[in-house]
Amino acid sequence: MTIQECYHLIGGDYEDVLKRMKTEERVKKYVKMFLRDPSYPDLEKALKEHDCRAAFQAAHTLKGVCNNLAFAKAGESSREITEMLRSGNLEEAEKFFPKVTADYENMIEAIERLQ
Repeated sequence: MTIQECYHLIGGDYEDVLKRMKTEERVKKYVKMFLRDPSYPDLEKALKEHDCRAAFQAAHTLKGVCNNLAFAKAGESSREITEMLRSGNLEEAEKFFPKVTADYENMIEAIERLQ
């Protein structure tokens, strides 16, 4: 799969990220680095532990990484859960978390298929 196909599958904005990173090789490098980013596992752990503060920090980091890489779809769901947690609404965030998980898993699956 090409990087453009990957972005299409994950609902990302390849043209936007390419403008900022300048080369396809650089985009690919940082997209692959996302596989090691701990923010999603940290968010999952914090929600399981009902730790709103840690969950907010992890969600906020995930949102930033997604936005920096122009992962628009995942950026939006991580923005939504971040705002829930910012307002202290842990219960709502826990209910919304499956949406974040679906977007995250879709991204990981596509990134792992990159050539």
